[in-house]
Amino acid sequence: MDTVDERAVVDLLGVLSYAELTAFDRLAEDARLAPTLDGRAALAQMAAAEIGHHCRLTARLTELGADPTAAMTPFVPALDAFHDSTRPRTWLEGLVKAYVGDGLASDFYREIAGFLPDPDRALILEVLADTGHADFAVREVRAALATDRTLSGRLALWGRRLVGEAMRQSQAIIAERDQLAELILEGTGDVSGIGRLVERITTAHTERMRTLGLNP
Repeated sequence: MDTVDERAVVDLLGVLSYAELTAFDRLAEDARLAPTLDGRAALAQMAAAEIGHHCRLTARLTELGADPTAAMTPFVPALDAFHDSTRPRTWLEGLVKAYVGDGLASDFYREIAGFLPDPDRALILEVLADTGHADFAVREVRAALATDRTLSGRLALWGRRLVGEAMRQSQAIIAERDQLAELILEGTGDVSGIGRLVERITTAHTERMRTLGLNP
């Protein structure tokens, strides 16, 4: 793509800014479910990283002449609806949500970021990089499964529910913003390209489930 509509860049930065803000809120809340102080501290540190990402994204929006609050606001309903419908009831559900649900969302945003020029592409890829949550979540979930295999079915079902809700969230976001839809279509080239993008995201999700020790 030779040029990118700046409105699409602002939309992508806006949705990510709000996503990082909600990630901070959620991780701080989920930390209270931790069965150990080490687990609580680990999630608190990850929450701190997320608010740092939020600040970097809003700073970039300001550089572009956009109001961060106005850029985030259109995405509040879809993201809030996703988190309200997938509120974890246990420590392990929270970890699976962070690893599987957030991982799928990150894959989606990472694919779109690939259509942007630098410095926005580099910034987005950097804030989407793992903050240590992945290894921590895998270690905790696999350890729990090793001691109680009856957890496997329930957590696998939870993971499948998360991917369905995350997909609906992504579709709602795209439907709300024409510029993002156009960016994705132009970046992928055609409908077949969009199909390959979805296939890559689905494959990554399947691999994450297996890494946790769960059936996709």
